[in-house]
Amino acid sequence: MKKLAIVTTHPIQYNAPWFRLLASRNNCDLKVFYTWSQSKDTVKDRTFGREIKWDIPLLDGYDFEFVENVSKRPGSHHFFGIDCPDLISKIEMFNPDAILFFGWNFKSHLLAMRYFKGRTSVWFRGDSTLINESGGLKTKLRRIILKAVYSYIDKAFYVGEANKAYFLKHNLKNGQLVRAPHAIDNERFKDDQLKNYEEKAIEWRRALGYNDDDIVILYAGKFEPVKQLNILIRSVINANKRRSFPVKLLLVGNGPLENDLKNFAIDDPNIQFLGFQNQTQMPIVYRLGDIFCLPSRSETWGLAVNEAMASSRPVIFSDNVGSFEDVYVEGYNGFSFPHSDENNLQKLVEELDLKKILAMRCNSRNHIENFTMLKIVEAIESKIQ
Repeated sequence: MKKLAIVTTHPIQYNAPWFRLLASRNNCDLKVFYTWSQSKDTVKDRTFGREIKWDIPLLDGYDFEFVENVSKRPGSHHFFGIDCPDLISKIEMFNPDAILFFGWNFKSHLLAMRYFKGRTSVWFRGDSTLINESGGLKTKLRRIILKAVYSYIDKAFYVGEANKAYFLKHNLKNGQLVRAPHAIDNERFKDDQLKNYEEKAIEWRRALGYNDDDIVILYAGKFEPVKQLNILIRSVINANKRRSFPVKLLLVGNGPLENDLKNFAIDDPNIQFLGFQNQTQMPIVYRLGDIFCLPSRSETWGLAVNEAMASSRPVIFSDNVGSFEDVYVEGYNGFSFPHSDENNLQKLVEELDLKKILAMRCNSRNHIENFTMLKIVEAIESKIQ
């Protein structure tokens, strides 16, 4: 049986389920090497500003090892935050047929990619795009660096069309690119009689003061500048001046802009905030809203879109959300607006109709079934045989 090593910084709720699925199918011998050894129990999330300990299992069902990270400032937020002197020797002991790296921009990952080039098949997965890329000298220098980095790669598993364009721009060829679309654990968000997510959400909505015929726009994620939550709040406030009945906005999460956003919306009874919610609550949280909005000015993919759609909710997309080209179907599973056009977003909110939104629920749920963890696993298996 062929061996596959995966090198990534820390356990992530979006990756662990497909690691488990890949291991369970026994089509390859899998071992995951985690390079941020300090993340065994909790992760310090710099944007949320808190220690994060997910309440779903992330280390069950597959073989893994935490490689000692000796960085004086450990973390995935800077190049020298991942410094594992034993990483190469640990991988060599496993003797894989291919190595799949998540992220090159860490000292030990880059060193290992360079070392194994020509010795073992080097694979890569990332979701970078050319969205919002500016011109000038800085971009030209970055392009030179990235072309050198990606010269170490034999195959890249791209998450979507925007990501594919990025790899092609940096000298990877079509023959090196394998489609493995970004996905979440759709089944975890699917409702049934045992889970009763919809019923629990209705109860929670009523506790928040919402009526059954209210239109609730939901955002869930980090409160940071790139998300453009200020224009979402302003669009709702201004749209409601023109509507016969107000649209409600529920913002779920934490982040550096939390106090500013709360102060901005403090006098508006149609806007509410909920703090950080852990993973087991998220299938209910997405159902608190009738429609999900991701207004980001730049988003490599936006996996919250997958989660919302798996929860049978349509989505309002900014056209700078990386998944836009792959996931959005106009008039079928949501609405879109140009990321820099606040007036367009406001007009969209003004025209929201509950009947149209409810009619899109099944569309969203059905469409996201084209984006599954099984497709990721099958893409990898097709190349490891």
